[in-house]
Amino acid sequence: MAESGWTFSEREFYLAEFRGRTLGIALAKAPEDSLDRLAEVVAELAKNGTRCVIVSPVRDLLEAVSPGVVSPGTDRDWVGGLWRILRGSTVAGLWLPEASPGDEGPADFASRCRSALLELRLAKVVWIDDRGSLQDASGARISLLDLSESERVSVAGSPDSGPNRAFLGEIRHLLEGGVASVNICSLAGLSDELFTYAGSGTLVTRERYLEVRPLGIDDFDAATDLIARGVDEGYLAPRSEAEVEAALGNAFGVFVEGRYLAGIAALVAYEADKAAEIVSLYTVTRFAGEGVGGHLVGSAVEQARAAGFAQIFACTTSSRVEKFFMRQGFSLAPGEDIPESKWQGYPPERRERVHCLVCALD
Repeated sequence: MAESGWTFSEREFYLAEFRGRTLGIALAKAPEDSLDRLAEVVAELAKNGTRCVIVSPVRDLLEAVSPGVVSPGTDRDWVGGLWRILRGSTVAGLWLPEASPGDEGPADFASRCRSALLELRLAKVVWIDDRGSLQDASGARISLLDLSESERVSVAGSPDSGPNRAFLGEIRHLLEGGVASVNICSLAGLSDELFTYAGSGTLVTRERYLEVRPLGIDDFDAATDLIARGVDEGYLAPRSEAEVEAALGNAFGVFVEGRYLAGIAALVAYEADKAAEIVSLYTVTRFAGEGVGGHLVGSAVEQARAAGFAQIFACTTSSRVEKFFMRQGFSLAPGEDIPESKWQGYPPERRERVHCLVCALD
């Protein structure tokens, strides 16, 4: 990897997911400042080989960012017209004019938008909203949501109000109609929402399922990046390139909907001591609070027990991580209870601060 001059970035990680696909970006109104942020993201997606359909009731907005604009008709001719634009460009405008003076508003636009986008069978829709995200009852951002959890949601006020209920209903219709995921974010946060682990808004999926599986070689770049982040943040011990490569060969991850890498860990065996160590455990910011860490530890315990080990352990200098492992059934133990080979070449200054946590597997 180093010899080729190519390095991993989370932006490239997400761009690879979007390459060769068409995204829908819906704006119910023109932004108060400028369209520069939208134009920048659309241009980057275009260089990536990703097409965009920009949907809005504001025709001037669409004409400013797209070389061509169509409007849905009573038949499917408009879909062909949209395709004609996309064959010559990577962006097309879809104009949804207001039905009538008394029928305007975000909820109504959401309904018309949903009907049109389902005709296109898009893989992803990004909904631009000034509020930036869905929120829970305390006003905190919900970064990940599936359809079974709509009771958690507040949209700028009571989630039971008519407009809010209608908006969430249209998001549900999009997902149930075949759209794989819907992102809700502000225009200012569009780039972060699409291209970073943390995101800026809310990712809504049809159903949340967490799959724990061994990492494939195509997952190694992202996993290496996460390990480096954990080291920088002080949660993980520094490791040599050879040690990271060895860990990756025994690493596993939690994936949301089979696509989104939510966290990683690896299991290192100490055969002579009948012990195994959980190393490089790190979870992605966006999926904090989703039980990802617990799934990783549970999988590690199962693997260690199946391999016939007598104990599994972890070492950390973080009090936060220490408390996490204790919630998973681990107990503090002296360093002498850990395989002696663990400490060979271990940084002395870190050894003075490290806490060991052990779980017996008998």
